[in-house]
Amino acid sequence: MPQLLAAQGAIAPPQVPNNLKVPPNQVLLLGERATGVQIYECKAKSGNANQFEWTFVAPEAKLLGEQDNNNIKHYAGPTWEANDGSKVVGQVKASFDSPSPNAIPWLLLQAKSHEGNGILSKVTYIQRVDTVGGKPPVQGCDRKSVGTQKRVNYTSDYFFYGTAP
Repeated sequence: MPQLLAAQGAIAPPQVPNNLKVPPNQVLLLGERATGVQIYECKAKSGNANQFEWTFVAPEAKLLGEQDNNNIKHYAGPTWEANDGSKVVGQVKASFDSPSPNAIPWLLLQAKSHEGNGILSKVTYIQRVDTVGGKPPVQGCDRKSVGTQKRVNYTSDYFFYGTAP
């Protein structure tokens, strides 16, 4: 669960490994819990048409804040889109294996583009931490399954940062 309400109503940043820390000039803007799926597709392995694997396609999740106006959709890009019309697209900068062996990695992402003016318009970094689930299936991908998609449930905490004034 995110550490959402600190003493003065501020959000407390998560404890993360060094490679997932944001630069010191960043301030935490928002922290929300995501619930959704990681979507995988069965494909032939690159370079070997006789072996198959589940390949990541996209996330599909909803981030729910303390107030209804903070609801955010998360989808391919990776993109986060708030219901105020603001969007941020991130680029992975660092990854750390989740302490849970059945969970997708924790990530540090840097904003590479924005749209709209709102809650996400000043985001410069995003952390994905405290992941549960979301890893690709371990079985069921073979020649007959090529093109089949699987939706794997996951939850995660996302923390959004901006440059300090």
